Amino acid sequence: MITMTVAEEIQDHQARCQPYLIALRMLARNEGELTRAEAEIGRATNAIIAEARAASQAALADRNRRHPGGDSFLHVRLNRLARAAAEAVAAAREGDAARLRHYLRRFEAVTDAIWTAERAVCSPAEGRTRSGVREL
Repeated sequence: MITMTVAEEIQDHQARCQPYLIALRMLARNEGELTRAEAEIGRATNAIIAEARAASQAALADRNRRHPGGDSFLHVRLNRLARAAAEAVAAAREGDAARLRHYLRRFEAVTDAIWTAERAVCSPAEGRTRSGVREL
């Protein structure tokens, strides 16, 4: 039986976000019709938020986690991610390219920070699986 560690599960969620982050970077560089990009930005940011939320749930499900306050720690970060996404979508809707670039950079920075936070919340012990049983 192949069992994924919590850290590997978080890494898997992070990897799924890469195509969306690349798409957002390309949209940030495009000075074209931003209002058309609004839906695409919304889809990409929602997909990333869903992956971050799933990774947070995996980190919190780890019975051997070291941070008892991890629930609120990750909840605050997920809220920041959602706010940055909403601001980016609003900037695209308004056609404000400078503000869009700012919020997409912020969204990417908060996305990077949440992966770090999730890894900090789950037990960093090598070989520990999601169920807490150590693989040999």
